[in-house]
Parts: sequence; C-alpha cells; structure tokens
Amino acid sequence: MAMVTALSALPPGAAVARAASVKAAAAGAVYKDANAPIEARVDDLIARMTLDEKIAQITAVWDAKSEIFDAKLQLDPAKLASHYPNGLGQFTRPSDAKGSVSPRVLPGRNPAQTVALVNALQHWATTQTRLGIPILFHEEGLHGYAAVGATSFPQSIAMASSWDPAMLRAVNSVIAREIRVRGVSQVLAPVVDIARDPRWGRIEETYGEDPYLVGEMGVAAVEGLQGPGHARQLTPGHVFATLKHLTGHGQPESGTNVGPAPISERELRENFFPPFEQVVKRTGIEAVMASYNEIDGVPSHANKWLLEKVLRGEWGFKGAVVSDYSAVDQLMSIHHIAPDLEGAARRALDAGVDADLPEGLSYSTLGKAVREGRVSEAQVDKAVRRMLDLKFRAGLFEHPYADAAAAEKLTNDAQARALALTAAQRSITLLKNDGMLPLKPEGTIAVIGPSAAVARLGGYYGQPPHKVSILDGIKARVGDKAKIVFAQGVKITEDDDWWADKVTKSDPAENRKLIAAAVEAARGVDRIVLTLGDTEQSSREGWADNHLGDRPSLDLVGEQQELFDALKALGKPITVVLINGRPPSIVKVSEQANAILEGWYLGEQGGNAVADVLFGDVNPGGHLPVTVARSVGQLPVFYNAKPSARRGYLFDTTAPLYPFGFGLSYTTFDLSAPRLSAATIGKAGQATVSVDVRNTGNRLGDEVVQLYIRDKVSSVTRPIKELKGFERITLKPGETRTVTFNIGPEALQMWNDQMQRVVEPGDFEIMTGDNSVDLKTTTLTVAP
Repeated sequence: MAMVTALSALPPGAAVARAASVKAAAAGAVYKDANAPIEARVDDLIARMTLDEKIAQITAVWDAKSEIFDAKLQLDPAKLASHYPNGLGQFTRPSDAKGSVSPRVLPGRNPAQTVALVNALQHWATTQTRLGIPILFHEEGLHGYAAVGATSFPQSIAMASSWDPAMLRAVNSVIAREIRVRGVSQVLAPVVDIARDPRWGRIEETYGEDPYLVGEMGVAAVEGLQGPGHARQLTPGHVFATLKHLTGHGQPESGTNVGPAPISERELRENFFPPFEQVVKRTGIEAVMASYNEIDGVPSHANKWLLEKVLRGEWGFKGAVVSDYSAVDQLMSIHHIAPDLEGAARRALDAGVDADLPEGLSYSTLGKAVREGRVSEAQVDKAVRRMLDLKFRAGLFEHPYADAAAAEKLTNDAQARALALTAAQRSITLLKNDGMLPLKPEGTIAVIGPSAAVARLGGYYGQPPHKVSILDGIKARVGDKAKIVFAQGVKITEDDDWWADKVTKSDPAENRKLIAAAVEAARGVDRIVLTLGDTEQSSREGWADNHLGDRPSLDLVGEQQELFDALKALGKPITVVLINGRPPSIVKVSEQANAILEGWYLGEQGGNAVADVLFGDVNPGGHLPVTVARSVGQLPVFYNAKPSARRGYLFDTTAPLYPFGFGLSYTTFDLSAPRLSAATIGKAGQATVSVDVRNTGNRLGDEVVQLYIRDKVSSVTRPIKELKGFERITLKPGETRTVTFNIGPEALQMWNDQMQRVVEPGDFEIMTGDNSVDLKTTTLTVAP
C-alpha cells in the first residue's frame, strides 16, 4: 500500500516519465550489475553523479522529516520529490514519529509502520530519482533497538558486569536482526569509550573503565551486530555497527559531556585507543563515529591525525567515518574553530569525516564551496565513495525493501525475551551479603523505593511491549507464599523521561511524607527490599546547555539516604537493590545494609531477574566493570593507576568503596596461585599461566577469574597493574577447573620513550584473582 501511494501521489504521467529516465540512465551501468566488483560499481556510479547528487549522499534528514510528511505523519511523495530532487543519502531513525521528539510525547512507529515508511522511501529513491540510489537508514541500538515493540536488554554497563563476551555477542545478534528486519542497515553502537569519570552521565553507555575489558566486549558486540570475521559484505540478519566515540570522550574535563579531554598521546595509546584498535583489527567494522570532545585543542571531527593517520593509516580502517549528531556544526557553534557552517564542513571533510549526521546542515554547504573553488570535488568524491560503498556492501541496490510480516513476527519473540532475562540475571552483581540473601519466600516482605514499581531501562531506551518491575517480579515469584507490602518511599526526579530537557528534583517536603508512609508500611514486616539509585534523568547524556545529565556529586540524589536511615532505624534486615546509571557513593549504605545488589538498568526482564537472584533461583555472578569511589574527592579512582598516584589523604583513605572486578556469590571459591609454563621467555615468546578454581561452597555458582600484569621496572612509568585476561566459569559444588591464559608480546608490550610499541626485557609480576585487589602473584622474566 505504501509503495502504491508513493507512485499515485505523483502528478499524472510523472511516474512513467521518471521510470523511463531511470531506465535510460541505468542502461549499461556497471553500478547496476550485482556481479561486478564493488569498487567498479562505486567508480561507475560516481562518474555518473552530479555534484548535487554527491552532496545528497553525505547528508541526512531527521527533524526535517516533518517537511515531507502529511498531517498524519505519513510520507508525502510530492513533498519528498520537491525537497530532495537529488535523492537522499541517509534517513535518520525511521522508527521515530518525526524526529527528535520524546517517544513519550509522540510514540514512534511500530514494526509494520516502520517498514511501510522504509519501503515507500526506498521505492521513491530507487525508481523515482535519476540514478536510483537507495537510502541508507540508521537507528540506535545501544542495549536493544530503540523503537516500539523491540526487545530491551540491560544497559551496556550492566552487560559489562557479566564479563561474558559470548552473552553480549548473542544479545547484539538479536538487536541486529530486530533492526535489519525493518529495512535498516546501520546501527549507532557499540560505545567503546573507557569511562574514567563517574560524574559523566554517559558512563552507563560504556563497558567500564578498563581498555582490555572494553575491547573484548566491543569486539563481541560488533561480531553480534555484523557477524564474525572480517568479511565486509553485510549478511542477512545483520547490520553495520558504528564504533563510537573516537575518542577521549570517557574522561571529560570536570566530568561534563563534550568537555575537553586533556589527554596526552601516551595516555591515548595506552588506554583510550586500544578498544578501538582491537575492534578495527579483529572485526569487519565498517563505520566509526568521531567524538564531540577536543584533544589538545583539536576537536575530533577536525582531527586529521586521529581519523586519517591513526584510524585509517596505523590501524588500516577501510570503512566510513560518520559524525556524531550535529558535531560538525559544533566546530563553529561550540569549539569556534570555524566561522560558519561551510568552514566547519571544510574542516571536517579535510579531517576525514564522510557523513554529516543527523541533518547534514554543514555538509549541505559543500556544493556551493566546490563551485566557488574553496573545496575540491575530489575531496567530496572521497567521502561519497565511502558512503556508497556501505550501500553496496549492505546489498541495498539489490534488496532495498523489508517485509512487514517478518518484522512483526521476529520482533521481541520468545527467544529474545528469554535472552533478555538471562542477560539481566548474569549482569547483577552482589556487593555485600551478611547471610540475608537468598531470601526465603515467607512472612511479610516490604518492597520499597523509587525504582521498585517501575522498570527503568536507561538511556537510549526502546519501547518494549512488556516491562517487569522489581515489585511485579517479586510478586510473581512468591505468589501466595509471602505477603508483599509496597511503598514508594521517595521520588528522585519529578519526571523520568530521558528525552525531556528540564530536570526537577522532587520536593523534599513531599518526599518526607512518602518516607513516613514507607516507615509505617514497613513497621510490621519481616524484611525489607529497598531500591535506590537513579532515574533516566538524574544520570544521562547531557547533549545541550538546556539538556544536562552530568553531576558534581556521586551521592544519592534527593532524600534517598534519609529513606534508608529511617527504614534502618526500624531494626529490620534490609537488602538494597541499586538501579542506577553511575556508580554511586554509598558509604553509609554499604556499612549498614545487610545485603547489596548492583543492578544498573536491567532491561525489560529486570524485575524477574532481580527476584530470581533475591530468592536464590539464580546465584549472582556479576563483577564490577568500574571502580566505586567513596566520594567525589577520590576522583579519578580507576584501578590501573600509576605508581606515584594515591599516596594518601589526611583523614581518609585512598581505597575505593568497591574495587574494579569485585563481585560476590552465594557460594565460595578458592583460587590457587598462578602457575607459569615457563619462568623465562624471549621478547617474542609465549607462556601460559594456569589457575585452579574450586567451588568450596554448596551451591552452583559462577566465578570470574582475572589476570593482571605489571612491568616491575620500565623505561617509562607503567600502571601498577593492567587487566590482560579474564574468564567467567560455572562450577558445581566441590568442582575444580583449571583456567589457562596465554601471555605473549601483546600482553607485555608498552609504548617506550620514543613512542614505539615494544616489549622491554625484565621481570613482570603475574597476578590472578577474582578482583583487582585480592590477587596471588608469580614472576615472569623476559630475557633480552
């Protein structure tokens, strides 16, 4: 129906005339030959394009959708042809209603509606434009397709807590198929920034603070989205991943989003570059997104050294570099390194940015700049070539359309929902337990807190058909075996819409009334389950001056600490479940709670997963992907510090509240000291390190075995320890398993004082354990 409408809405005779024109243009065209090499097809197509058609391919449409829709938000082909006579390169988020509007204000399109729009646009592009170039669609899919009806998985930092790349690969394969089945070929994920400042609201979007962990999880995510291996051709059920954000984004000045990243080249190469490099070298990644921030005075979207010399030169990246949303424009409006949009476009194009998202405001000026001699058409051709290459590799010239029935059937199916539950279960981390957990489903249990009765999904959330709150999960689990009492306790923010600009903390007086009511509700219960943490507004991406999301404090927002104190005064056992986007400073809660679970945002099945863990149906096995600070004064507090750091404080400790890699279980484990296959190796040599792990408790459980390395004496300063291997294993009571890691040049190498990557001879401390603090050691010698 959508395709018929697209044709019939044209003036009489226009469809036939346009079709004839398209046929004539394509006669003998190599680019139309599916059997021709992609490079030849791209060459042929570029040779046929006008300058304006080229500019169309490196721009996009998002908020301007309203110009091509009718009053019912349906595509108007006449308006489309009028506004985009040279075709459309990219179309931003076809699943949303009409652009950057909160889905709570204007719900997005369901699978059938999205497919109808995609197909109508592709029909117009392939049959009604001069050269018939299909459109490249992209969507968000950080922890689930951010669309109506799609499956919502745990937020990225939660899935990083699983330390389970195989699970993350499976999750992203579901995300890919739910997106691809709607006719979309590119997703703006994953985020492989290392997160070194918990004040930064985007920490929830990352896989944590460590470059090795983030790299392994990033590789797994890309393999799930695109498929394994280095094949650059997109296969059915997969989408092009977009690696973001290159780079320095995760440690902004003052912890504020988009802030400068005053990071040296050595720091970049040792910590920020490795996750990106691992993904580029180990997968078929086809798209990279530059970061908003500047590094040493040069914004990433104008950083030729970063995008050309390092990314394309040193790492051999072959795909397209796309801008973050409006980041090219910000070279003028925020960074002030360009006087106008054309100047911003020229800087970004010269640096190697191939597409201007989400609207193309800056790159739309390039046509005039070329005609007037300020930009060479060859520069434009280079960017166009890369964007066309994506379209050919996605198979869009042969298969531009989607199937609505398939989209409806595949989206949020039983397999996806089951995986969402498993992912949530494996992401939960037990931080404290004095024996209170697992709970028994008996007596009276109070479920209290601002996130008890709502399923919080985190930033870049989708709109799943079913969401399970912690309250609902507990009620379903205990049935009539226990009495459940609920009270909200406090509100954190007046609203919890991640998209809304204004954020207002809830009224303290009203919260104190809620606290009093919660105390009365809990007075006669046997145990309390208390949720604390964030809403999607109190920790989020701050993408504009009027849309903030970073905080100068790590304390619980509002009156949450008062709520805990009031309930603690009742003398009842309390289990705290943290639902949050950042690691909070909860010193008093940590001291006084009987048990603490860190859940982050757990997705649509979060309530069931929390209940499974609370009542012992699932033994928690997550471990922290970040260090938890005692206070903001400890920052930065990442585990892989330099030897001169953390000498000490007056009146306080430098020790974190919880260390990187930490996580408890309902069972106990014993890890042996590490054993080396060889005590001495050459600089190019290999050794294995083995650790025996025994489940010494009486429950089936998971342990995360971690390998750290320290160069004892080096020509430049090195971290006190660096993660170089990990494995999550499941053991039965009494079972022992040996975990083995390989140690070779990649694990031992460093950047020397000449900024060369080398392995220096000497002694290396080899450390193993189940967190970054409690480690057993041996020594490996690297001979000259």
